[in-house]
Amino acid sequence: MNILFIGDIVGRPARNAIAKVLPGLKEEMQIDLIFANGENLTSGNGMTFDVYKDMINLGIDYFTSGNHIWDKKDFIKYLDEKDIKVIRPANYPESVPGKSIAEIKFKNHNIILINLLGRVFIPNQTDNPFLVVDEILKKIKNKIIIVDFHAEATSEKNCMGYYLDGRVSAVIGTHTHIPTADARILPKKTAYISDTGMVGLLDSAIGCDLDSITQSFLTGLPFQSKSSPGKVFFNATFLKINEKNGKAKDIKLIQKIID
Repeated sequence: MNILFIGDIVGRPARNAIAKVLPGLKEEMQIDLIFANGENLTSGNGMTFDVYKDMINLGIDYFTSGNHIWDKKDFIKYLDEKDIKVIRPANYPESVPGKSIAEIKFKNHNIILINLLGRVFIPNQTDNPFLVVDEILKKIKNKIIIVDFHAEATSEKNCMGYYLDGRVSAVIGTHTHIPTADARILPKKTAYISDTGMVGLLDSAIGCDLDSITQSFLTGLPFQSKSSPGKVFFNATFLKINEKNGKAKDIKLIQKIID
């Protein structure tokens, strides 16, 4: 089974790039399923229903998210709806809106998608992601399990990768928007990368307007996130998973610069 996991999609330029590159990439690499982190879909913060529908219509099968999924208040009400293909991190309290895991049916297989939020340098009131994922894995018997670990610290991500080695098919890091050079298959056949990067403006500060962010560093004043036209850096992780046992057979970082 070939799975494409697209990194954080940041704003309109990234969405336009997805529309341009995804159909050809799906055919070229014979992709079976496409997952993406969607917490930055709309203006770099959160998602709206219309933007969500546009991306689903382009061929994305399911979205993970992170700490910015709450930024567009109007979308929160959709998170509990059965047909909305978005999950939020599972280590938020159970009282928080949204689904914590997803089961995606493909041919004769059920693929489990799990989203977790790191706690190092992320000031959210969340439960321990290591203990939460333990409880989730006790309850599911699926062989193909993909985990999006949305975290800041590479040390926390690296430990999670090895902690889940042999128990899930892949651990894909998101959140920093910067792709890492450590895509590999761990000893017990779990695919791992610390961060798959973003789809966002190439000449930017992790997808945001470069001048606005630089002025914030210079002055210490808050900035307003915005985007402008330009080349887009497309980052995604390609996974080849053994359908019979859920073990990873290949992982590679896909990078393209799109006008």
